[in-house]
Amino acid sequence: MAMSRHVVGWMQAAPLALVLAGFLVLPVILIVVVSFWGATEWSIYPAFLWDNYEFLFSSPVTYRVFFNTFKYALITWALTLGIGFTVAYFLAFHVRGQTTQIALFLLCTIPFWTSNIIRMISWIPFLGRNGIANQTLLDWGLINQPLEWLLYSDFSVILAFVHLYTLFMVVPIFNTMMRIDRSLLEAAYDNGASGFQTLWHVIVPLTKPGIMIGTIFVVTLVMGDFITVRFMSGSQSANVGRLISNDIALLQYPSAAATAVVLLCTVLLVIAILLRFVNIRKEL
Repeated sequence: MAMSRHVVGWMQAAPLALVLAGFLVLPVILIVVVSFWGATEWSIYPAFLWDNYEFLFSSPVTYRVFFNTFKYALITWALTLGIGFTVAYFLAFHVRGQTTQIALFLLCTIPFWTSNIIRMISWIPFLGRNGIANQTLLDWGLINQPLEWLLYSDFSVILAFVHLYTLFMVVPIFNTMMRIDRSLLEAAYDNGASGFQTLWHVIVPLTKPGIMIGTIFVVTLVMGDFITVRFMSGSQSANVGRLISNDIALLQYPSAAATAVVLLCTVLLVIAILLRFVNIRKEL
């Protein structure tokens, strides 16, 4: 009987396992294989060469691009964490009615009803030299000439990232906060804890799983996003995703595959480090 249940369990999991193997594992294996192939200006050929990795790690451009990628990911993570935690805290502890909570939460999701690219490009006329932001600051007399750094800069790239991915931090943190037993907060207040002490010693530790899930979402999305960097920096900056895109445009698929493998390993290493701090299985 136990053996029968075991076989039934494997049979139930088999369809999903086959889908994951065919659409996730197999493509990754192919990317790893192609990363060792050779390439000319007009073709690629099967081989087992380390040339792509040697060129990748010997080029100073690679380190600058990876530095940019980590810079964008770190700054975006810090800003989305601050905003996401604040919004989630307000929704979970200051909004009493469940209907109001749902309404405000849905309000946060309204921007996701449109394409990421449209939401990202919408910042361009707002931040441009003759855009709404500069014209408003000029009309108020706060500046004498338009600010050039509002658009096509690291500022505009990070602003777009924060706009696009903050909700990925809000949702898991809010979900974790809603599971906190309110009697723990009452106990903290009864023992003389201030609001900040309750926040730091009770709410934040219990919210760590949600923070880590949101961190994984935001960091991985930012590190793989190249469209935002391309448009919001005016092609003046680059990240690893942009490097891969350029190689593909030049038909240098082995080089692009090698860069993708390094990026994948980097992201997996970051996730492994994050998972050392908290067990997120309780949230899954």
